[in-house]
Amino acid sequence: MSQQVEKMDKIGKTVAFAVFVALVVDGMNLQTLPLALPSLMKEMSFSSTMAGALATYTLIGMGIGGVFAGWLADRIGRVKVSFWSIAIFSVGTTLLAFAQNYWQVALLRFLSGLGIGSLYSVGNLLASEYVPTRIRTTVLGILQAGWSVGYVIISLISAYILPNFGWRPLFITAALTGVYSLWLLRNISDPPSWFAARQAAKAAGKVKNEFALIWANENIRRTFIFWSLTAIALQFAYYGAQTWLPTYLVKDLGVNLKNMGWYIAATYTMMVIGKVVTGYLADKFGRKFMWVTCGIITAVYLPFVIYAATPGNVAFLLIIFGLLYGAPYAINATYMSESFPTSVRGTGLSTAYNLGRIGSAISPLMIGYLATTYTVGAGIALLGISYALMALIPGFFIPEKMYDPKSLQAADIRAEKEK
Repeated sequence: MSQQVEKMDKIGKTVAFAVFVALVVDGMNLQTLPLALPSLMKEMSFSSTMAGALATYTLIGMGIGGVFAGWLADRIGRVKVSFWSIAIFSVGTTLLAFAQNYWQVALLRFLSGLGIGSLYSVGNLLASEYVPTRIRTTVLGILQAGWSVGYVIISLISAYILPNFGWRPLFITAALTGVYSLWLLRNISDPPSWFAARQAAKAAGKVKNEFALIWANENIRRTFIFWSLTAIALQFAYYGAQTWLPTYLVKDLGVNLKNMGWYIAATYTMMVIGKVVTGYLADKFGRKFMWVTCGIITAVYLPFVIYAATPGNVAFLLIIFGLLYGAPYAINATYMSESFPTSVRGTGLSTAYNLGRIGSAISPLMIGYLATTYTVGAGIALLGISYALMALIPGFFIPEKMYDPKSLQAADIRAEKEK
């Protein structure tokens, strides 16, 4: 590969920065519910199971939004879809601050989830098509850390806002930051590889349905199925832990709201470091090797941290936990984007990943049930099994670097036509 191709130009850097900021805002909006959940449960008097269902409604919205956004991104472009995704979740999160009962919160959280899930899928896709292969996982790992930076920012803000002003201002604060993201995206163009894929498809005749193209090709279909199973396992584990960790600290360990915000902020700060380091190592040692390594280590550590935690040592244990449990996401965007040809990349990547919302939707409910019957910690500890499955499926069945997202050549599109 030539040196020119391997360089990241000024446009690529601008796109990467815009997507990073957008993902920070995305993370802030997603994390407001877990942080506000103990206060919401107290004010609106609903059970742990109903609380888990709120997270499930969010994740269902994210799944639907992500699938639809990926398909639209292949049809009308990555940038337009990213822009409207931010607008949707910003409006939805703002309205949440004025909710008066449980079902209003549930509806608005579902609507917000449509935008949150859309941006996550398409924002990473947009960046992957501007970044060269040599540094793609490093850069996308940093972008993935943007979600965690958003978690840190809103967790620190919550440590001040929740005890002093309650949960409503927290949602407004998270939503207002979306305005800056919209401004950054205003002059960004879709990547050259997307234009090349669209032109090649039109030149070949009628533009075919992307879902049909994926299913008609045996290799792409196989990759799609394995990524879908992997996504279910990953999100079952990750979102189960993420949704219930603040409540675990408050209810099981007796941590107060102020300290809870600081503990969560420290955990997500370490997650930022973990994602950046993991992304760099994946470029050095391979996507698959680091994926399997991170998944297995997290699978072993997760039940340990829950059963070993006490109010005295939990802060230290969460620092290590933060390094580990979000690490697969540093690799996920690159590994998946390189698994599909450009013409169906948005549809294939987004649909496979968002089918994983099945796992993320079930997980909070299951932990909510276990929290009612036993403890929150008992439910979280079981998630280690999902991390192990997440690690092993790609390890055995999904090759790395199958396609170059920056490719402008029609050869990149041939795979969709092969039977």
